[in-house]
Amino acid sequence: MTEATPALPSAPSPFAGSDWFDPLEEAVRSQVRSFIEQLLEEELEVALGRGRYERGARFNGRRHGHRPRQLVTTFGPLSLSVPRARLHHETGEQEWKSALLPAYKRLSRRAEALIAEAYLAGMNTRRVRRALAKLFEGRVGKDVVSRFAGSQDGRGGRPEREGQRTRSAWEAWQKRALAGDDIVRLILDGTVVKVRLDRKATAISLLIVLGVRRDGQKVVLAIRNMGGESEAAWRVVLEELLARGLVKPELVIVDGGKGLEAALASLWDDVPVQRCTVHKERNLLAHAPKHLHDEIKAEFNDMMHAKTADDVLSKRKVFLAKWKLRCQPVAASLEEAGERLFTFLCYPPEQWRSLRTTNAIERLHEEFKRRIKTQCLLPCAETAAMLFWALLASGQITMRRVDGWPTLDRSPSDLDLAA
Repeated sequence: MTEATPALPSAPSPFAGSDWFDPLEEAVRSQVRSFIEQLLEEELEVALGRGRYERGARFNGRRHGHRPRQLVTTFGPLSLSVPRARLHHETGEQEWKSALLPAYKRLSRRAEALIAEAYLAGMNTRRVRRALAKLFEGRVGKDVVSRFAGSQDGRGGRPEREGQRTRSAWEAWQKRALAGDDIVRLILDGTVVKVRLDRKATAISLLIVLGVRRDGQKVVLAIRNMGGESEAAWRVVLEELLARGLVKPELVIVDGGKGLEAALASLWDDVPVQRCTVHKERNLLAHAPKHLHDEIKAEFNDMMHAKTADDVLSKRKVFLAKWKLRCQPVAASLEEAGERLFTFLCYPPEQWRSLRTTNAIERLHEEFKRRIKTQCLLPCAETAAMLFWALLASGQITMRRVDGWPTLDRSPSDLDLAA
C-alpha cells in the first residue's frame, strides 16, 4: 500500500514573534476580563438580593463557588471565572442563569459580526479561520463560520444556534409587507449558482426581483431559489409579491426570456415592458457569422444610443433594411423583439440609460458571484439565497438611485414606435 506523503509543516507566521507582542493590548484584555467578571457579580447580587458575605432571611438564594468559562471577543479569547448560585423557587432551588452571559454562548455579538463581515467580504470559511487565527488564538474554526451563517449541511440537517439569528432575520425579510413601498418599476432576472444537492454539484436558479421606488432608490424585493426560469417559477415569485401587498408597477424591465414574459402577460397584460438591449445585442450576434460581429455591434449600439427618439427609429429602419439583405436572421431577430425593445423611447431621455437594460440587476449578480468565487460549492439552495440577501442587508453590496430619477413622476408619451 502506498504511504501518504506527509504534509509539510507550515512556516511560522512572521507576526507571531515577541516583537509583535503589544503590552497595551494585553493590559486592555486583562481589564476587559475583570470588567466582565464584575458585571456578572453585580448581576448575581441583584438576583440574590444581597451583596457578597451579607446575611439575612429575606435573601433569595445562596452562592456556591465559581466555574471557568471561555468567551471569544474582539479583544481576543477571555478565560472568565463565572459565579454560581442556587435561587429559591416555588418548585425548589434552581441554578442561577446569567442573562448577560447566556449558557453555551462562546462568541460575543461583535465577534460574530466580525466573522460574518469577513465571510461576506468574499472569504471562504477556511480563509476566515486563518485570517482571524491570531486574534482569536485558534478558538474559531471554519465550522463556527458555517454555523453563524445558518447554513444547513446539505442533507437536511438543522442549523446550529449561532445561525438562528441570521436565519430569523432572513425569514422575516421574505415575509415583510410591501404595501407601503411606492414601487413604480420592476427589473426581473435570474442567475445560476452551483450548490450541493444530494451530495452532488447542482446548478440552481436564483430569481431576483429588483424594485425602483418613486424616489429613484433601488430595493431588492425577492430572492427565490427555483429550478429554472420557467413561466411557472416566475408566476410563483410574482404572485408571492402580490400577496405581500405589491401594487401593479408602471413598467417592467426583462431580459427577454419566454417564461418570464408569459408569466407577466398572465398577471399584468397592460403593463409596459422594456426588453434589455444588451441581451438582444447578444442574440443578434448569435445569428451572424463571427466576421460580422463587430459591424453589427457598432451599428446596433449607434442605433440604441442615438440622442433623440426620431434618430433611434430612423436608424432602426436603416438597420433592418441593410441586414435583411446581408444577413436575414439578424434582421429577423431584431423584428422578433418588436416594440418592447424600444419602450424606453416613450420616457424622458434622462431615464434612457437606466431603462434600456437590466444592468442594475446584472451588477448585483456579478458582485454576488465575485463574493462566492472562493467557494467550490454553496452548502444548499437555501444558503445561496440567504447569502445573497445577507450581502445586501450587511451593506457589503449597496445600490444607488437610478439615472434620471427626478423625472420619474412624468408620464410616458404616446410615441408611435411602429411608425
